[in-house]
Amino acid sequence: MTDTVRILGIEGTAWAASAAVFDAETDDVFIESDPYQPESGGIHPREAAEHMHDAIPRVVERALEHARETHSGPATVPPVDAIAFSRGPGLGPCLRIVGTAARALSQALEVPLIGVNHMVAHLEIGRHSSGFDSPVCLNASGANAHLLAYRNGRYRVLGETMDTGVGNAIDKFTRHVGWSHPGGPKVEEAARDGEYIDLPYVVKGMDFSFSGIMSAAKQAADAGTPVEDICYSLQENVFGMLTEVSERALSLTGSDELVLGGGVGQNARLREMLEEMCAQRGAEFHAPEPRFLRDNAGMIAVLGAKMYAAGDTIALEDSRVDPDFRPDQVAVTWRSGEPELALGRGEADEGEQRVRGAEALVTLEPEVGRVTKHREAKTYRHPDLDDRLRRERTTLEARLTSLARREGVPTPVLSDVDPLEARLELEYVGERDLRDALSPASVRDVGRHLARLHESGFVHGDPTTRNVRVGRAGRDGSPDERAADGRERDADRTSLIDFGLGYHTDHIEDYAMDLHVFDQSLVGTADDPEPLREAVREGYRAVGEERVLERLRDVEGRGRYQSDA
Repeated sequence: MTDTVRILGIEGTAWAASAAVFDAETDDVFIESDPYQPESGGIHPREAAEHMHDAIPRVVERALEHARETHSGPATVPPVDAIAFSRGPGLGPCLRIVGTAARALSQALEVPLIGVNHMVAHLEIGRHSSGFDSPVCLNASGANAHLLAYRNGRYRVLGETMDTGVGNAIDKFTRHVGWSHPGGPKVEEAARDGEYIDLPYVVKGMDFSFSGIMSAAKQAADAGTPVEDICYSLQENVFGMLTEVSERALSLTGSDELVLGGGVGQNARLREMLEEMCAQRGAEFHAPEPRFLRDNAGMIAVLGAKMYAAGDTIALEDSRVDPDFRPDQVAVTWRSGEPELALGRGEADEGEQRVRGAEALVTLEPEVGRVTKHREAKTYRHPDLDDRLRRERTTLEARLTSLARREGVPTPVLSDVDPLEARLELEYVGERDLRDALSPASVRDVGRHLARLHESGFVHGDPTTRNVRVGRAGRDGSPDERAADGRERDADRTSLIDFGLGYHTDHIEDYAMDLHVFDQSLVGTADDPEPLREAVREGYRAVGEERVLERLRDVEGRGRYQSDA
């Protein structure tokens, strides 16, 4: 990027009409915003579009005034080098107004046009202001909630909400109790006087769901539970879920950097949890200043400058907006040649070795064939919630690990369990994690294993490439057992570990979600994930039901990046 680049950015995906000017020489960002404030309830698409129609010209004119006032070049030279605008995701009527304004400015000033993905901009402003090399990003906004990491030229979705965005979920509760939009700040204020009550906590690998907790919160309010207690517990559970999946993403990728994006990131309790989690595992955390967390054109202009320097502009005829524009559809041209996350930690050394996972401190003793796993207290979580999760998951892991073995799925032999101390002792299996030894044959085996679990009425819950071990068989790995699974060599054996998020179920949606979690981990860790994704489906099809794969296609096809306020 040359030091003289100046970009005018325009944002208007849902509620904030915003324009900004970014000067790369000074790193200065001027932002002018005019947010839409609905009289009641959440965002109404028609009203939001009407607001954009009136407000976009005003904020753009003010940004242009700033650009002209600070422009040092001759009057014949445009005050900015390009126009960047949010192409999506967002509300279609709002996006179209922004797109029209951007195209008109591009033609009037005779400068290039740059189409920016709104969610990638949330990530990039965090990377830009933190100076991190290749962080994992948690985007927590109104209509979205997901985890992203850079790999193979794109930002890969490692985990995401399975129903609604985090901000919209909170707004649904606040509308139920009669509070106006936005609900997040009101929940944060009320939570200061609340006490903890039990609410649902739903994490599926690095995916998560808010529908159950919001239904329970509404029911609690209707039953007369103090709203302060509900708000306090909503924050503890919802933000605890987001923090837990962020730690899982750090563990999966091997990254030690986390950035936060999105308007919900302004919540002090969420930032506190994320910072504490990162400190506990020796990672770095960064949250941009509040004006860059909420929807704003500054992040659009900053990413626009990076794209402009990479020659990533767009022709007028190709500049149509996309309300469902996923971040993993974006070719990250501006990071070409940069180092990626270094996956893999190698094989365990002989003797004792300690590994910090997402949930537990694991002591490996391959020489004696033993693994000791201790679920440490997570200080970022409320003590009551943390104690419940640690005990429940330890008990479930012991029970389902043994049950999976009885169903013919290779797993470690359990030798001791202490639910009160959240400690397990298991057989050491395999030689390395699957993420360090990816092959079609190995992931095909995982597909078969998951199908056997589902046929027996339970799910693994967190089948990632870190929770599959590859290599030599355990002491019960007979040649006949390996042959039954289509394996020919002991070194190819795959074993499933860490059943702590598993549960009994007969719902096809849960089986499809189990596959979806594994699929996302392949996308996040494999250099060429497509052959591996197909191999998983082949393995599953050989043992399981086709209707589960059909539901998986339905899960993958849902438009999770659309605003549903």
